[in-house]
Amino acid sequence: MNSLLTALITKRIVATVSALLVVAIGCAAGIWQLGRAETKIALAANLQARQQMPILNANQGPWTLEEAGERRMIARGQYIPEAAVWLDNRPRPVPPVGSASAQSGFYLMMPLRLEGKDEVLWVNRGWAPRNNENRETLPLVQTPNKLVSIEGIAFAHPGKVYELGSNKLSAYEGKPRIEQNFDLTAEGKLHGWSQAPFILRELELGIEDGLVRDWAPLTNGVDRHYAYAFQWFALAFAGFLFWLLSGLRQFRRQGFSNGYRGDQE
Repeated sequence: MNSLLTALITKRIVATVSALLVVAIGCAAGIWQLGRAETKIALAANLQARQQMPILNANQGPWTLEEAGERRMIARGQYIPEAAVWLDNRPRPVPPVGSASAQSGFYLMMPLRLEGKDEVLWVNRGWAPRNNENRETLPLVQTPNKLVSIEGIAFAHPGKVYELGSNKLSAYEGKPRIEQNFDLTAEGKLHGWSQAPFILRELELGIEDGLVRDWAPLTNGVDRHYAYAFQWFALAFAGFLFWLLSGLRQFRRQGFSNGYRGDQE
């Protein structure tokens, strides 16, 4: 058996090296995907633990990002709708049952002026569908013109999408803005106000305002990483199997057995 294996390797150097590359790449990619899944699970566990901590009150701050990040928080204040930012190219967090693909839309970022404080808290109020015929036709959303109490989870940012070039903010003109990404620091400089160093992703509390707040689970995507890992490991195994079977066929057809017998004599 050792002589047979040696013959398969030494007489097929190019095929052996190619097979080794396929196996190495497949195994490395599969292990990387498993690592991504484990990282997401660990992050989700950490987020879940932080969200079980006592609820913070934004009006009793100031809070740092380290103190408030990934924790539940309540806030009371009044929205500033004229300063809203619509983040484009955001898929619906959880697609409807039976939907083949995620619907594209907006995240509505709106500043909330905190009651009793000279500070603004940016709120991700939720998701709304985009008008496919006219991108600049914004969804109809109801915004209370009074003090409101909301609850959400604090994050460093609302998530980012790929963007060509730099996102340079223009002078504030008091009209609806459609942006690809949200820069909290740049928004503070643009408006010249004091603001919290985090955003609040509002939770669904039965508020009917035209926005969807059915956020994706914390472990969203883990199953996909496991599926990718299986595919990569399957590719590695297929590469090895192809190398082995093709070598055995070549061994029989081209008389590798002569070299094998010679080794046995």
